Amino acid sequence: MAIHSFLYFLATILFHSLQAKLISGYNSNSSTPEAYGFVDPLIGTRNGGHVFAGATLPFGMAKAVADSTSDSQGGYASNGSPVSGFSHMHDSGTGGASSLGNFPIFVYPGCAGDEVNGCMFPKVNRSVLVVNDSVSARPGYFTLELESGIKAEITATNHTALYTFTFHGNATGNATVDAPLSPLFIVDLSDLPNTRSSGSAAVDATTGRMTGNGTFAPSFGIGDYTLHFCVDFPQSSIIRDSGVFINTRAGSDPKTITVGTDSNSPPLPAGTFVRFNEVEVGTTVTVRVGLSFKSVNQACATAETEIPEFSFSDTLATAEDVWKDKLSVLSIDAAGFENSDMQTIFWSGVYRAMLSPQDYTGENPLWESDEPYYDSYYCIWDSFRSIHPFLTLVDPYSQTLMIRSLIDIYRHEGWLPDCRMSLCKGWTQGGSNADVVLVDAYLKNITQDIDWDTGYEALIKDAESEPPVWDYEGRGGLNSWKKYGYIPADDFDPYGNGLFTRSISRTVEYAYNDFCIAQMAEALGKQDDYEKYVERAGNWINLYNPDQPSDINGTDTGFTGFLQPKYLNGTWGYQNPIFCSPLLSFDQCYLNPSGHETYEGSSWLYTLFAPHDMASLINTLGGPDSFVSRLDYLHESGLLYVGDEQAFLNIYQYHYAGRPGKSAERIHYYIPSQFNTTTAGIPGNDDSGAMGSFVALSMMGIFPNPGQDVYFITPPFFRSVSVTNRMTGKTATITNINFDAAYENIYIQNATLDGEVYTRNYLTHSFFLNGGTLELTLGDKESPTWGTGDSDVPPSMSTRGA
Repeated sequence: MAIHSFLYFLATILFHSLQAKLISGYNSNSSTPEAYGFVDPLIGTRNGGHVFAGATLPFGMAKAVADSTSDSQGGYASNGSPVSGFSHMHDSGTGGASSLGNFPIFVYPGCAGDEVNGCMFPKVNRSVLVVNDSVSARPGYFTLELESGIKAEITATNHTALYTFTFHGNATGNATVDAPLSPLFIVDLSDLPNTRSSGSAAVDATTGRMTGNGTFAPSFGIGDYTLHFCVDFPQSSIIRDSGVFINTRAGSDPKTITVGTDSNSPPLPAGTFVRFNEVEVGTTVTVRVGLSFKSVNQACATAETEIPEFSFSDTLATAEDVWKDKLSVLSIDAAGFENSDMQTIFWSGVYRAMLSPQDYTGENPLWESDEPYYDSYYCIWDSFRSIHPFLTLVDPYSQTLMIRSLIDIYRHEGWLPDCRMSLCKGWTQGGSNADVVLVDAYLKNITQDIDWDTGYEALIKDAESEPPVWDYEGRGGLNSWKKYGYIPADDFDPYGNGLFTRSISRTVEYAYNDFCIAQMAEALGKQDDYEKYVERAGNWINLYNPDQPSDINGTDTGFTGFLQPKYLNGTWGYQNPIFCSPLLSFDQCYLNPSGHETYEGSSWLYTLFAPHDMASLINTLGGPDSFVSRLDYLHESGLLYVGDEQAFLNIYQYHYAGRPGKSAERIHYYIPSQFNTTTAGIPGNDDSGAMGSFVALSMMGIFPNPGQDVYFITPPFFRSVSVTNRMTGKTATITNINFDAAYENIYIQNATLDGEVYTRNYLTHSFFLNGGTLELTLGDKESPTWGTGDSDVPPSMSTRGA
């Protein structure tokens, strides 16, 4: 490692280990303890939410939790399934295959017959049930009890997990093991999806330190990654024996083991163990696990720096303080909601939006750089819509680091990522949507130490150059995009290869990507580029077939005109407009060769995706009244699934038709019908916090149109909400007059901004940079005047300057 990178790494881990001490004089928000207490990390851990419920810091690399044996993408699932181990890195809210969960620790209170081989080593045999009602979590902390007589408690720093295991007996299920309480700890060279291709581990017989590494595959991308671990116990004086295991057997010799790729699927269980002398009931054993993508030495050094004294209480207190500080930039007047589920829904959403992307700064072995490195952009197709705009509002410093990281990935990999995890390139789902993230940040004054020249270069490369394989970077079909103004369903593309699907959804996403680039080009004074990309941004309409009807089970919906596939020769193809909606073949539009022409949504949904030119879209669909009727039908017919992120914008598109009250109606339907405080309290996957940031922004009354300087105004779900920008020191407050906790008065009648009449139904980011007060007067009926005029609706590309 170069000297400058090593110093940067040391500075990073010292910063995280001392951060809580530094904030003690920085946090003056008296509501913070209450906010922290309302966070429930278990929301979304059942029915496919896949939320990570364990211990971590904001954007932390270490994410430690118990791993369930089913539906375990986030590690722990609240579904009653057994626990197979405790692992130290996870993603949150992802769909598809599980990811990470490397090097799980499994703990036995003792082995049958007091023999090491009286314990079982494979995951499928060793798993143990959770004691009912024993699971509890809060930011920075997770605990549960196992039927084997063990209570586990977990906390974490940025790169290190800390566990305590307290032994209350020696049981498996309801049967007491005929053996003394002689705890056995194993470290398994595996991961949650069982992708290990090689690995090695060693145990120090004197200290009990277990170290090693493994090479694994990402869950939603190409390539592989190598991770290293370092496990330590402060109680080395009571070590009884140690060794290695493979398959179903263990032995005290040798003290090292190496495994490679063979014919076993899943890979053979293998790893190291440490067994302690007999202990008394109630004994607690502490375990520290350091992690590094670079080396075992770095994993050990990081752990020793971040948690030098093995103090669980001190480490937990630090984690709690860091989380309280993060939450303190937001303040709500919760009068009438002191013990309300609404506070739990809101603060838990805020919390989940700060889990990813993950800060791997100092841990990137792929290239040398002094820039920050963030990972688990999983995926930007999800996160551009709400996560990154939310972070721009509440944590602009972290968002700045993420933008620098994205640009540095381009600098060294050649392309901006659309998805990235575990140092690997992830699959692209639609357009080049990192373009949207960069432009959104640029428009909102995220500028500190950002090389925007290189950032703009990256945007232009996405728009102009096709990569050899566009499944995991850039865009495909660019020759046709430039020549025809759409992606043909039968595209001829000899310039690159990838999945020749999603012609409709890629067309409209490419159009929006190009609009975002046009905005930045204009801001930089690049007039030729601006004109080029504005013209391409109009391509969304080229797949609109005005004669295409739609029916549901043979009953005409009453609406005509939908996006349809089009061939190279300009003739129309056909995809049922309701196909890939909850009403027809919902699961048929994923990333596979037969994935059809829209991605995770129907033509009904994608026909409404022109976020940059809603005025033109509304006119195309018959004018404001017809557009509102179509939106109503989308929401009320069962066609829309709010568990997919594309649906977020549909809730607020009424603003463009001069009907902001309808947007308020819709969001008050979805919250709490689809977002609540149960373990199944989110619709679908949380997608790295996309659902969390959506619910937080919506309850604040300021959902954005990402990639534009637009926030739709709806009444906050509380009497008032305030956001403090720590880069400017200014506070913006939105206050409801005539607010009622029953949510009967959800319609804005009039508004003032800093005492002046304000009729626009949207805000710009300057309000949050400069601070101020927006006062909303509410009523129980939709206002016929506020936010309804042509000059009151958000801007559109086709009406600029009109």
